[in-house]
Amino acid sequence: MIVEIVSPEATLFKGEVTSVAVPGVNGEFQMLNNHAPIVSLLAKGNVKIVGSGLKIAKEFAAKFNKINEQTYWLPINSGTVEMNDNKIIVLAD
Repeated sequence: MIVEIVSPEATLFKGEVTSVAVPGVNGEFQMLNNHAPIVSLLAKGNVKIVGSGLKIAKEFAAKFNKINEQTYWLPINSGTVEMNDNKIIVLAD
């Protein structure tokens, strides 16, 4: 599935992933391939992306925490997430 993480400044990440976990206002939840459509508000926490061969642009690498070769966390204060047709868009602040 494709995930796009967008901040007010720029698109921080766009690429193929195997899972995305986000800090929903009612708790963290994870989205996998072919997840049902969803729109949710996000709370302060970490957006966790997992996939093989993830490429974080050099100009945004400092915003992400690298856990291992396949897992990155992006700390956010708030935002929204939409999953539809195997594409996830995270609007993060």
